[in-house]
Amino acid sequence: MREQTNWQKTQHGQPYSLTQLPKPHINSLLRKSMLEEWQISWKNGDTGRKIYNIMPSVSLCPTNWIREDVIFFSQHDPFPACLKRFHLSDSDYCSCGGIGTVLRYATECIFTVSWHMRKPVPNFEQEWLKRVANNLVSRNKIRMIIKFISENKDLFRPP
Repeated sequence: MREQTNWQKTQHGQPYSLTQLPKPHINSLLRKSMLEEWQISWKNGDTGRKIYNIMPSVSLCPTNWIREDVIFFSQHDPFPACLKRFHLSDSDYCSCGGIGTVLRYATECIFTVSWHMRKPVPNFEQEWLKRVANNLVSRNKIRMIIKFISENKDLFRPP
């Protein structure tokens, strides 16, 4: 009786040993399994939901985001609304009189008028954030806003 190849064995439902498979194939199986597990963890996780809403799929390819992008899309750090949420400030208002949120700085705040973008319709804020994240011109505006806020923190403190 002739010896069956690994391919023929697996085609007929016979088990095969991982040691009989080529290393690149084993690597691809492990990579696929790792990405599936990572995706499930990302989907069911409790943290990072603001980023998850923009990037729901995991990937081994980097996003090319810099510090300012992460600050803006995670809505952490220099924003009064964030500082108030973590009890690091008594007020969530910017010194211009509005609530200090990321969206407001990108669309309405008088101190960032040089980099304003069109304000999204309230029901489409998430879609707006996705589009901004995927548009390099918009991301450059966001970067300038975050740099300006970081360099002029006193200007944005509540009155």
